[in-house]
Amino acid sequence: MLTLNDLVARLGGELHGDGERVITGVNTLSAAADGDIAFVTIKHAAQAATSAAAALIVPTALAGTLAQPHVAVRDPQLYFARVATLFHPLPVAVPGVHPAAHVAASARVAPDAQIGPNVFVGENAVIGHGVILSAGACVGDGAVIGDGTLLYAHAVVEHHCEIGLRCILHPGCVIGADGFGNAFAGDHWEKIPQIGRVLIGNDVEIGANTTVDRGALGDTVIEDGVRLDNLIHIAHNCRIGKHTAMAACVGVAGSTRIGAYCLMGGAAMISGHLDIGDRVQVSGGTLVAKSIRTPGVYTAVYPLAEHRDWLTNAARVRQIGSLFDRMKALEQELDALKRRDGSGE
Repeated sequence: MLTLNDLVARLGGELHGDGERVITGVNTLSAAADGDIAFVTIKHAAQAATSAAAALIVPTALAGTLAQPHVAVRDPQLYFARVATLFHPLPVAVPGVHPAAHVAASARVAPDAQIGPNVFVGENAVIGHGVILSAGACVGDGAVIGDGTLLYAHAVVEHHCEIGLRCILHPGCVIGADGFGNAFAGDHWEKIPQIGRVLIGNDVEIGANTTVDRGALGDTVIEDGVRLDNLIHIAHNCRIGKHTAMAACVGVAGSTRIGAYCLMGGAAMISGHLDIGDRVQVSGGTLVAKSIRTPGVYTAVYPLAEHRDWLTNAARVRQIGSLFDRMKALEQELDALKRRDGSGE
């Protein structure tokens, strides 16, 4: 429980109204009740008047214009996130090893780490200070888990992979599974050993059931501050630059390098062996089949249509090449006629 004065003292902002108003939680603008604080955007300013929230977080353009107590800030959503963190902090490690856990004798576990039930920690693994390994988490031989990192239930970090400081790995994510390496022997496939690692930087969050494959020879690298949503696949030997964020169901094929501060919309597909520069934004559902080196927004999504119209348009798209050739031929014939007539026009 905090007052508005407490929030402003901790997080800053311009207070308007009763600073002693008590805040007990956070909520949406429409669902907020007495004691809740919500944030308002310019787009939804009209809804603020009917909100039952005890207080609001508003953009500076709305400062002093609302009846409710409010805090005016440059970025209301970011401020709201920080307020929400005050009321809902991440778990803090409760030191100890659960009797149902298996920790190899050669593993090095910090005394203030929390090892939950049915956790597996392999030979020579390193578990840092304040780490939480939730129920069923698995840390392979020689893997390193940095200080303050949280592995939720059944998250897996395979052998010799390294996770940085203060990372969050959500349930069921798998770091360091083998990449898709196979050689065709004429009538069957033979496996190519995947002997690289996954190296994850600091302050990275990886969503539920997301997979990051180990490198075939070198390492797969996820740099500091990256955010990966649920159900994403990062293939072997990729490199994802710092503070890049990807929405659910993105797929990145092998040996692709993605720069810093990129945004990938849901279900975007990135082909292998490409270079994506810094600050590139790819819209959801887009297939990227060539390198992108210039910052900007890139979209290649075929518009939704009724099926009959879609079939017609798809057939026409297939004819674009021949139509282009016909147009060039007609332009050449027209130029020839102009030259013959001597008009030049």
